[in-house]
Amino acid sequence: MRASLAAAVVAVFLASASLLSQTPPTQPPSRAPGQGPFQDRVPDFPRQLAQQADTDKTWREASEGIMQMEKITFRSKVGDLDIPAFVFQPLHARGRRGHPALVWVHENIRGHLYEHYIPYIREAIAKGYVVIAPEYRGSIGYGKELYDAIDYGGSEVDDVVSAMDVLKEKYPHVDPARVGIIGWSHGGMITLLSIFRNPVTFKAAVALVPVTNLFQRLAWKGVERQHQAIDPQNRYGGLPFERHDIYKDRSPLYSVDKLQIPLLVHVTRNDEDVNIEEDMQLVDALRSRKPLLAETKVYDNPPGGHTFDRRVNAKTWQPENTREQRDSWNRVWTFLDWHLDPFHDASTPTSSSRQ
Repeated sequence: MRASLAAAVVAVFLASASLLSQTPPTQPPSRAPGQGPFQDRVPDFPRQLAQQADTDKTWREASEGIMQMEKITFRSKVGDLDIPAFVFQPLHARGRRGHPALVWVHENIRGHLYEHYIPYIREAIAKGYVVIAPEYRGSIGYGKELYDAIDYGGSEVDDVVSAMDVLKEKYPHVDPARVGIIGWSHGGMITLLSIFRNPVTFKAAVALVPVTNLFQRLAWKGVERQHQAIDPQNRYGGLPFERHDIYKDRSPLYSVDKLQIPLLVHVTRNDEDVNIEEDMQLVDALRSRKPLLAETKVYDNPPGGHTFDRRVNAKTWQPENTREQRDSWNRVWTFLDWHLDPFHDASTPTSSSRQ
C-alpha cells in the first residue's frame, strides 16, 4: 500500500515538473481599452483596405437621398502625407458662405470614421452643417504609410486642423467664420489640442470623454503598455520620466489657459477607458479657470460608459436613445446651434443684413 502511494506521489511530481518546463501557449497581444491592438501584432493591411471599402459602401448607402457624400484627400500642413477624408453636405447647397461646418474627429488611436456616427452626421446635415471627417495619420484602412505615420498628439493634430484649409479653399458655400470641431475619446484629445494650439481657428468646440492627461493615463493603464500603444515608433523619444516636455505638451490638461473659444465637455463616472480620475482634472480646471467659455457635464452611470453617447443599433443605425444619450446630444446640438447657427443662411440678402 505504502509502495503504491509513494509511486503515485512520484508520478504526480514528475508530471508537474514536465508541465512547468513547457513553454506557455502564446497569447494574443493585450489591448489598450478602446485604443486598438498593439504594434507587436503585424497589421493585415489588405484586410483593412477591404474593410474600409465596406465601410465606404455603408456610408454611401446611408447617404443616399439624405446627403451628399464624397471621399477626398488633402495634403496635411505638415507637408509629408495626403490625408483621406469624408465630406458630407446637404443635398441642396446654399450660396456663398451659406453653411456652417463641423470638423468631425473619430475616436481610437487605430480607428476610422465608424458607422455608428451615421445618425448623428445625418442630423448635422439636416440642420444645415457641412461635415468633414479627416482620417488622420495612424488611422486604419488606408495602408501601411498612413498607419505607420502615427504621431499621437503631434502631427495628427495638424492633419485635423488642415481640414479647415480644405473647407476654405474647396467649399465656398461654407462660412469660415462658423466652423466648429467635435471629437470623442482620442478624437476628443485631438479636438482640445487643436483649439489650444490654434486658439482662433474654430468658432466652437466639443470634446466628449476626451483623453486629457498622459501622465495620469500611463500611470493608471501601465507605462510600457500605453507607451507601446500611443508611440510605437518612439517619436516621443522615451517614457514620461525621460521626456516630461513631450508628454506635457500632448496632454490637453496643461493648456487650459490657452482656451479662447466656447468649449463643451462631457465625461462620465463609469468610463473604464478614460477614467473619471483623469477627466475630472480637466473638468475642474475648466470650471475654475475658464468658467465663461467652458460648459461641462458629468454623467453618473449611463449604459455603455465610455461609448454611452454614440451607441446605435447596428442593423438600423438608429441611436439607442437612452436617457443620458438623448440628454448629451440635446446639449451638443444646443451648444453648436447657438454658436454656429446652422439655420442662418448668410448667402441671402435678408440673412446677410441680420445682426
